[in-house]
Amino acid sequence: MKSKTAVLLVNLGTPDSPSVSDVRTYLGQFLNDPRVIDINAIARALLVNLIIVPFRAPKSAKIYKQLWSENGSPLYYYGKKVREQLQAQLGDDFIVELGMRYQNPSIKSALDRIKKQQVTKIIVMPLFPHYASSSTGSALQEVMEQISKWWVIPELAIVSQYFEHPAYMNAMITRARQYDFEKYDHILFSYHGLPERQLDKVYNEGFCNDRDCEHELTHENQYCYKAACFATTRMMVAALGLPPEKCTTAFQSRLGRDPWVKPYSDQKIEEFAKNGIKKLLVFSPAFVADCLETTVEIGHEYKELFLEHGGEELQLVESLNELPEWLDALKTMVLEKA
Repeated sequence: MKSKTAVLLVNLGTPDSPSVSDVRTYLGQFLNDPRVIDINAIARALLVNLIIVPFRAPKSAKIYKQLWSENGSPLYYYGKKVREQLQAQLGDDFIVELGMRYQNPSIKSALDRIKKQQVTKIIVMPLFPHYASSSTGSALQEVMEQISKWWVIPELAIVSQYFEHPAYMNAMITRARQYDFEKYDHILFSYHGLPERQLDKVYNEGFCNDRDCEHELTHENQYCYKAACFATTRMMVAALGLPPEKCTTAFQSRLGRDPWVKPYSDQKIEEFAKNGIKKLLVFSPAFVADCLETTVEIGHEYKELFLEHGGEELQLVESLNELPEWLDALKTMVLEKA
């Protein structure tokens, strides 16, 4: 009997629709995850279910309506397209499935389909280039919890992060070279933010801010999200031959009053405009598919902020989506684990 290998692509997830009820369901599942809001369970339940979700769902639903297209959610649309194309490239010896950590198609449903195929190996490929407990960690925990219930557990291979992988970097550089950097006064690399306390949990002793994560990647901080993001910027800047002084790394999408990893993207964008920068190019390397945080937060909200304070043009670089070099990168990384 010829054995088959399964590839499970995992992403964060998206509401089933931009309706208030579906957004409320999505937010409830997402924000009740203890790896996302890592506080006391009772406090988290009260905060999320009585305060955040009831007030945020109607506002978020309006924003999701801006994002939705005839293809639905871009995160799911591109996830589906990537799954189909990767399946075609890998051939009949592989089974490729897509599972979302929150909502549909769920990780459980994807694993159920894999289980029926009686595969000999499962390669888990989170669609997050940089490790963070609230994204990669949560997704991998869900995968392991689901598989732990199986009577027969096949061989497992996990890709936990790959921002340094040459194939991923090649895809990013290919996307970047579609733009004329000479047209722009400055380039911002905007990554999704995290609470500082979550960075501190990476280390056995001390705090993230005790290290020089902005300038070096070491054995100790290799799984520090902040260090990985700054390293990604440095690699892209070097590969593209950009002047380092023309490039900035910052973090977006903060929630609540606790300190998040700095600098903040919105504050830097306002600062750029006030300081006379007229044309700004923005990359978002933490997202491999366009989503709320890229299309709406950067492409609309940050653009308005930039124009409001004197800027003239903010150009968002689209995510990898279904770029051929991104498919090549996924195929390469999968075959390395096969």
